[in-house]
Amino acid sequence: MLTAAQVLAENNFGDTRTGGLAGPMGLFLILVLGTATVLLIRNMNARLRRLPDRFPAPGLPTEAGRTDAGVTDPTDGTGAVDSSSDSPNARQQHRNG
Repeated sequence: MLTAAQVLAENNFGDTRTGGLAGPMGLFLILVLGTATVLLIRNMNARLRRLPDRFPAPGLPTEAGRTDAGVTDPTDGTGAVDSSSDSPNARQQHRNG
């Protein structure tokens, strides 16, 4: 008669001595993940070094030579009214205007 310890100790996974690829594959995956982590950390450090020490305040004017200096705020109320046909009030806009 089998005891509970003998049932639990029995090897039901087949022959584990042949084709032992789990160890080397695990080592390979750990090395690949470690290398990827080191490369990502180096990349992020390089990007952080390129950032300015301080960012300009949002209310101050920007440099004149910048391309985004002429961009206006679309929420300031002076923008054009959208009268495209895909807007939800397209029929009302066409009837009224």
